[in-house]
Amino acid sequence: MPLKHSTYILISSEDTRKRKERYARAGRLVSRGSALFGKQEVLQKGGARKRYKELISQSELPFACDIVDEMLAQAYSCTDVDAIRAAIERIVEVFRGTKDRHFEWFACLVEGHRGGIVVHARHQISSGKVE
Repeated sequence: MPLKHSTYILISSEDTRKRKERYARAGRLVSRGSALFGKQEVLQKGGARKRYKELISQSELPFACDIVDEMLAQAYSCTDVDAIRAAIERIVEVFRGTKDRHFEWFACLVEGHRGGIVVHARHQISSGKVE
């Protein structure tokens, strides 16, 4: 099964996939039809969780992406400096464990920004607007 048209499923969180499944079961309307423009009514599609599991079973790299995504989300919500340092070390280990050059690059990037990430844990502020 190709990865084409799978980006949203791979990068969405587990909560988002569960919510989409609930919407599909409830028959939620995504787009109203229009006789004027010849558009059909579109309902929420189901099967995102099943498709996600199929995609992950095909490759270790998307699976590693999912693990790291969840780990980064948890680490970034930490307020304890020691906990976030330990989380970053675990994340870098996962990156390097894949032996993929892109993950290696990202491991170096995370290590380079470790100080800023730790400061965010301590002060809960961002320099995003300034940058």
